[in-house]
Amino acid sequence: MYDIEYLDIPPLTQAGGTVCLPGSKSISNRVLLLAALSHGQTTVHDLLASDDTAVMLTALEQLGCTVVQSGNTAVIGGLGGQLVQRKAALFMGNAGTAMRPLTAALALLGGEFELSGVPRMHERPIGDLVDALRQLGCAIDYLGNEGFPPLRLRPGVLKLDDAIRVRGDVSSQFLTALLMALPLVAQQAIRIEVVGELISRPYIEITLNLLKRFGIQVEREGWQRFTIPAGSQYQSPGEIHVEADASSASYFIALGAIAACAKGINDIKIMGVGADSIQGDIRFIEAARMMGAKIDSTPNSLQISRGAWPLKAIDLDCNHIPDAAMTLAVMALYADGTTVLRNIASWRVKETDRIAAMACELQKLGATVEEGADYLKITPPAQAGAWKPAVIHTYDDHRIAMCFSLAAFNPAELPVRILDPKCVAKTFPDYFEALFSVAQAQTDQIPVICVDGPTASGKGTLAALTAHRLGYHYLDSGALYRLSAFAALRAGLSLDDGEAVARIARSLPVRFKGDRIFLATEEAEEDVSETIRTEIAGMAASRVSAHPQVRNALLDLQRSFRQLPGLVADGRDMGTVVFPDAALKIYLTASALHRAERRHKQLISKGNTITIAAIQQALEARDQRDMSRKAAPLKPAEDAKLLDNSDLTIEESLDQVIDWWQGTRPF
Repeated sequence: MYDIEYLDIPPLTQAGGTVCLPGSKSISNRVLLLAALSHGQTTVHDLLASDDTAVMLTALEQLGCTVVQSGNTAVIGGLGGQLVQRKAALFMGNAGTAMRPLTAALALLGGEFELSGVPRMHERPIGDLVDALRQLGCAIDYLGNEGFPPLRLRPGVLKLDDAIRVRGDVSSQFLTALLMALPLVAQQAIRIEVVGELISRPYIEITLNLLKRFGIQVEREGWQRFTIPAGSQYQSPGEIHVEADASSASYFIALGAIAACAKGINDIKIMGVGADSIQGDIRFIEAARMMGAKIDSTPNSLQISRGAWPLKAIDLDCNHIPDAAMTLAVMALYADGTTVLRNIASWRVKETDRIAAMACELQKLGATVEEGADYLKITPPAQAGAWKPAVIHTYDDHRIAMCFSLAAFNPAELPVRILDPKCVAKTFPDYFEALFSVAQAQTDQIPVICVDGPTASGKGTLAALTAHRLGYHYLDSGALYRLSAFAALRAGLSLDDGEAVARIARSLPVRFKGDRIFLATEEAEEDVSETIRTEIAGMAASRVSAHPQVRNALLDLQRSFRQLPGLVADGRDMGTVVFPDAALKIYLTASALHRAERRHKQLISKGNTITIAAIQQALEARDQRDMSRKAAPLKPAEDAKLLDNSDLTIEESLDQVIDWWQGTRPF
């Protein structure tokens, strides 16, 4: 997950490959609560790991439910419809799939509870559910604004004789909450009547399907009347698998429709969800086909490729795919006319006012947008030159972040900046990693920042921190030379034999992860981070780096680290030889004395008693060798920015680099 302030996505051109989706949020949280309310133990497989499921699991544990997790499997010990803890303060974050059903279940079971969330949760309506529960005799108080969380629940006197009336035109989660809670008190048949048109019906179908798996057979008359049979009791199914998330599939369905096929790969393949899905958002494939996508479906997978191009504009009632319909709004940017998305009023009471938010962000990109109470009309930019570079505000809404990543395929070849990319943790923490695993960009469009400089200038620390700040890959080129020397010595080779060392260097099986460096062996990966960071290893690296054959051998390997979304590379010739087209080149230096003092502190901390003077002498000798070698001598690139950090903290140096980097961006 990209836990950073913003993520810049370079212009993307092609896509192809296989994506395995996380579990459905809607199914995951329903299953967790049903398992907790049931008699018996339930093993939940393929559970979504996200903010919303974490909120639900924490709440269930607070209520006395046993939870044992291992990877994406959770074993839930059911409460058998009886609470262990009858008093608790529960934090619901921004998870509507936790707040609404738990409110209903706890209000009916009795006890003293307070349910609250993030500020946005306190703006999401819950009044219609509270009104319905009060009809049953539940005691519920608003702790803030009338009709909105936070709530206080108190024991009440239940009245179950009359039908319960609940509005269906604001959120289907109100009806879902009642359907899931009422079996707990169904000593007699209990009827629910829906007032007004029921929106988001596919989500009610998910609820009914899962209730059946847990032993509750709800009787339904159309979409207006539902009856919980007398004597209903939850019973664990023993094991249950969570489908992959159909709403999340929509981004990769759109990707396949928008992007040209990658070389040698004909389509996008999505695993874990297909034609047999119980999720309503699977019907997104119908809308995508209307716009021109080619889609083949099996019971558990989808294959998508570009069909009609440009895409076809559509006019669609989206009531049946409320979450996935947001993806259509971004697909409309690539259509041949004006697309109209209708019957989407529920967008206004989601994680943010999605109608207003989508209209605002689409216009930033150059689209013409008309916003209505329950519709959007989207006309794409008239030509490539009408597209604009945009900074996308995500409103702490995961779906906005994921949708607008697809704007990076724009014909103007402009990057897109996504603010607060970590908001995708609500449902798909690894979304951007999944996107970058199948999307491609022209190599020269993948941004590179080079940080070159002499030994002990701090370039490695600065480059690693820059990469972390921007969410980019990090290349420690010096480590490659150290690894080459290490591997050559392990193989019994002389470091003076440039050709032999080069043969080793060409096939180094190296992997960087944070500040750790791994070298693959026949048996496993070996962490060689500490081994190659010694003074002796550094001197060995200096010897092998003087061989032109070794430098040439490592050139392709170093350039292979240029991957989405970008790269920060440090070394001595990154800007002059390896990445001469880098968007930003830094030459970092400090006086030999300052560098010696820094190195001295490092060595003293490891028990080395060498003097500062001796270190300074060694550094000056190393500088002379590096600057005088025939192959790629140490020197600033002609267009490099010079940064003397003798009197700067690492934070000040980092801020300067980020400031220079911002100056290269079009935003």
